[in-house]
Amino acid sequence: MKNLCLLLLLIFGLPQVYGQAEFDKNKVDKVKDEYKYSLHTTWLSLSNFGDPETNTHHYELRFAYQMTEKDQIGVKFATWKLFAPLGIDIWDSKLLDRDYFFPGRLRETGVGVTYQRKLWKGLFATLEVLPLFTKYINEAGNTVGKGFKLYNSYHVGYHIPLFKKGRFFIEPQLHVNHWPINKDVPAAFKAEEDNYDNYFLIEPNLYFGIKF
Repeated sequence: MKNLCLLLLLIFGLPQVYGQAEFDKNKVDKVKDEYKYSLHTTWLSLSNFGDPETNTHHYELRFAYQMTEKDQIGVKFATWKLFAPLGIDIWDSKLLDRDYFFPGRLRETGVGVTYQRKLWKGLFATLEVLPLFTKYINEAGNTVGKGFKLYNSYHVGYHIPLFKKGRFFIEPQLHVNHWPINKDVPAAFKAEEDNYDNYFLIEPNLYFGIKF
C-alpha cells in the first residue's frame, strides 16, 4: 500500500513539477528528430521486493520505433507471477486478503505489439495487445495446467523528458486492462476468477525509458 501511495504521488505530482519548470521547445524538437528508438520499463520491474507471498515477480520491457512525430509502434515483452485474480479492483479490500488468493500461483509470459498516438504536447494514448501463455502452479509447486490469455491494455499518459537533452524520460500513466480471452483455466483457479470481471479499471503506473 505504501508503494501504491508513492506511485500515485509521482503520477499526479510530477506533471505539475514539470509544468513549472522551464524546458526549451527547440531542444524538445531536436530530441524528436535525433532519436527514433526507445526502450522503457515499468516501475514494477524495479520493485520486486517485499513479502514473497504477494511478490508478483513482474518484469516488462518495451522497444519502440517513432514512425512519425505523433505515431509510435513497439514490441512488448512481459512476465509476471500472480497470487490472486486480476479482476480484483485496486480499491477492493480483497486485493491483499489471503482468503481470496489462488490455491497456488500462475505464471504468465508473452510478447505483444503496441501503438502510441501523441494527442497534445506530452499527452498520449497507447493500445497494447499482449498474448500470454499461462502456467498454473499449485501450493506444492507442481504444474497443474497450461492456458492462454489475450491481455489488452488502454493507456493515457504524459511524456516527461529528463535533463537537457531529453534522452531519458518518465511517463506517468493510467490504464484500463481487459482480457477477452482466457482459456483452459484449471477448476480451482477458475472458481476464484469467476467472482470478478475480466477487466481491471484505472491502474496507475510509471514508466522509465531511454531514447537512442
